[in-house]
Amino acid sequence: MSITVYGIKNCNTMKKTFDWLESKGMKYDFHNYKTEGVTQEKIEKWLSQEKPEILVNNRGTTFRNFSEDQKANFKNPEIAQEMMLANQSVIKRPIIEKDGKVVAVGFKPEYLEKVL
Repeated sequence: MSITVYGIKNCNTMKKTFDWLESKGMKYDFHNYKTEGVTQEKIEKWLSQEKPEILVNNRGTTFRNFSEDQKANFKNPEIAQEMMLANQSVIKRPIIEKDGKVVAVGFKPEYLEKVL
C-alpha cells in the first residue's frame, strides 16, 4: 500500500494530518505542491475522481483573487483546472491518494480511519 499526501507543509490542516498519520504509524510520501508544483495531468486525474467543488477551496483568500467569471463557474471542471493550475494554493488540503487513487480531501479523522 502506497500513501501520498499532497498539500503545503506549513498549513495547520496539514500539520494535523501529519500528526494523525504518524500517531497511527502510517508511512506516507509528502508532495508539497507549493514547492514541487502539481502537473496538469495530476489535476486532470483528480478531477476525473472528484468533483471540482470538492477539490477547490472556495473559502480561502486565494479563491477571492480569481475573476468573477471563474468564481461563478468554478464547478466546471475546465474552469477548476485552470484555477488550480494558475494558483495551486486554491487546491484543498490535504489530498490523500492510496495506491494512486484519491481517497480523501481535507482532514477528517473519522473518515481517514475508514479509508486508510
